Amino acid sequence: MAVVKRMPQKTGRIRTERVRLILKAAEQEFAQHGYRGATVQRIADLANLPKPNVLYYFSNKQEIYDKVLNNILNLWDDKLNEFLPEDDPAQSLERYIRSKVEVSRKYPIASRIFASEIIHGGEQLSPTMKASTQQWVQNKVDIFQHWIDEGKMTQTDPLHLIFMIWGSTQHYADYEKQICFVMKKKKLPASVYEKAADTICDVVLRGCGLKA
Repeated sequence: MAVVKRMPQKTGRIRTERVRLILKAAEQEFAQHGYRGATVQRIADLANLPKPNVLYYFSNKQEIYDKVLNNILNLWDDKLNEFLPEDDPAQSLERYIRSKVEVSRKYPIASRIFASEIIHGGEQLSPTMKASTQQWVQNKVDIFQHWIDEGKMTQTDPLHLIFMIWGSTQHYADYEKQICFVMKKKKLPASVYEKAADTICDVVLRGCGLKA
């Protein structure tokens, strides 16, 4: 009986794990030093891999950064992609807000990287990323406007509603240290994020006429 070789499967696992380590290290490096200050060597050091190994999977720093940014955008976008015009707006908005707060709790570094990129002009965002984000936002604006036109929500500006939700939910990632300082805590417990989600949901739903 012939022996079946399983090397390709093992190689695939090794590749997946190394890419994961590289991207995790890259998040730390970009969050601390920004795109311009970050180096492939420090990313390799943080990942405990030789620099040539990093460059085997990614051609250069820009390619690593693009992948990190893409992962962040996909992480956020997926949380609202299930919205449909026929859905209940109150349930949909509450689910989205709670998901966004949970992402801030679990992936604060990712949020800070994107915030830093935007603050510095978004120069490293590819045209594809920008177009994808604009299309995503417009789709959700259209759904919100549909709910408003159907009388399911009070009249409000859908675009600024999205901005407000982004700002309030991502605040707990981008300004985590400030919140810790004010609350006299070394690290924010899960209960703080739960309370934040409850408060944001209450304010947004009341403002949209979705809660008495």
